[in-house]
Amino acid sequence: MAHILLVEDDKGIVTNLTEFLQKEGFSITSVDGQEKALSLLGESAASFDLALLDVSLADGNGFAVCRAIKADTDLPVIFLTASGDEFSVVTGLDLGADDYIAKPFRPRELVSRIHNILRRYGKANALLEYRGLIVDMGKGTVTKDGHEIPLSALEYRLLLYFMHHKGMILSRSQLLDALWDIAGEFVNDNTLTVYIKRLREKIEDNPQSPAFIKTVRGLGYRMGE
Repeated sequence: MAHILLVEDDKGIVTNLTEFLQKEGFSITSVDGQEKALSLLGESAASFDLALLDVSLADGNGFAVCRAIKADTDLPVIFLTASGDEFSVVTGLDLGADDYIAKPFRPRELVSRIHNILRRYGKANALLEYRGLIVDMGKGTVTKDGHEIPLSALEYRLLLYFMHHKGMILSRSQLLDALWDIAGEFVNDNTLTVYIKRLREKIEDNPQSPAFIKTVRGLGYRMGE
């Protein structure tokens, strides 16, 4: 489980983002200011896998925190910036930040960026496995019982989303939002039906009686119990 340091002084954002990221499988520690962040990093920087930094803080700013992180650690940093604040974006990147996302942002887009950076730093679990189905995120490959299964980019992303949310009932709207965030293109309800059908045809022994991606009538879909 990746441990994320969230440095943000907006209590509403902290509450909502913490709840969302915890549901996505992350461990979150949050502080609301520059001094607290620097103190915590001085004590236990090695316990974190990534830092999410707001630029504007009640006591100081995220730039000082980023500068301290990059001076002493290899901790990846994502800045949360005000929309259209080009100066903050450039300054953050010049200080060594790995990415930025403008407020207001779509939470699932942020999760996608977090996963990408964790993989880049070798901090993510590179293999996801369920009942002989293995996704190697480092190589971008899918195998079942030792045989590689060719998937399109969106089929792969859809499977990855199911694998990251094993045991959870995922509504069609959740899946549509996830594909929209990842693909950057419009995916409608009919298209989602087609992708689920194609994915089942490739990974299921019997697509008519699926063992991996099960339909939960009236609610959506679920992988795993």
